Amino acid sequence: MMRRILIVMSLLATVIITSCESHKEHHEEKSKLLVTSPIRKDTITTKEYVSQIHSIRHIELRAQEKGYLQKIYVDEGQAVKKGDLLFKIMPNLYEAEMQKAKAEAEFAQIEYQNTTRLADSNVVAQNELAMARAEYDKAKAELQLAQVHLQFTEIRAPFDGIIDRFHVREGSLVEEGELLSNLSDNSKMWVYYNVPEAEYLDFKMNHKDSTKAKVNLLMANNQKFSEEGVVETIEADFNNETGNIPFRATFANPDGLLRHGETGSILSKIPFNNALLVPQKATFEVLDKHYVYVVAEDHTIHSREIKLGGEIPHIYIVTEGLSENDQILLDGLRKVRDGDEIAFDYEEPEDMLHHLQLYAE
Repeated sequence: MMRRILIVMSLLATVIITSCESHKEHHEEKSKLLVTSPIRKDTITTKEYVSQIHSIRHIELRAQEKGYLQKIYVDEGQAVKKGDLLFKIMPNLYEAEMQKAKAEAEFAQIEYQNTTRLADSNVVAQNELAMARAEYDKAKAELQLAQVHLQFTEIRAPFDGIIDRFHVREGSLVEEGELLSNLSDNSKMWVYYNVPEAEYLDFKMNHKDSTKAKVNLLMANNQKFSEEGVVETIEADFNNETGNIPFRATFANPDGLLRHGETGSILSKIPFNNALLVPQKATFEVLDKHYVYVVAEDHTIHSREIKLGGEIPHIYIVTEGLSENDQILLDGLRKVRDGDEIAFDYEEPEDMLHHLQLYAE
């Protein structure tokens, strides 16, 4: 009986020891960390610039004559066509002035015709004929001026566009030059944004040919505008206080979605040739500086500062601090400290990059 008990206890001890060793091996297997290396590739990063959106034509509509605003023919926010009548200032005074100028012109014409006949008969001297001719020309000029003043009582759209809010109402007494409203041509939009000097130089070096750079617009609702823009203009001078120079990109606006005065962000693609790439999750920050854990030959890890040149989804572009021959800790950064010895598995950079791209999708 005692022998049987000893055999059973021996078997149980063996099972427990085996189980503990299996559990220990399993625990050690789970505690291995993942390590990879930076990879060099040609890539493109996107730079974001705060921007202001303007209509390609945005003008003030002002009264050209003094008088009472007789009629408003449009509404705020209404789309109008070139030549449409928008406002009319009471024309009675200017109509009377035109009728007076017309009568004086007809009288001067009759005087000139009579003087011409008399001059042909040598009844009057040629200088009298010249005086009559001058009076007639003066009267015609005054008639034309009166007609122009009468035309100025009608304010018409100089181009297709959208009417802004009104600054006056019907019946208002408006002065010459007073602002009535604004008119915006939104068929195309000019988007202005400021570029630092170093990025301006990079831009010019990357766009030496006549091909104009393409950019995208991120709207205020964080949605990308459907049309692609073209950088058409760079202003002449840098701002000495900010060190920036203004760029202007032109966007077609076929659906009229963009309006004058909106804000957004220009998304400009910047190429990086033979860039050194590391996963963002393999880095950590301390006081605005970026670091990675580099694995030494004895499997100990040591933090190293790196300099970044840009970023794309889940990936940083490294300009200083690493080479493609280094091995860096890919995960478990919060579980270790500088100088720790680790057990790890190595993941090829291409596989690592492929997994990050799948994750981004």
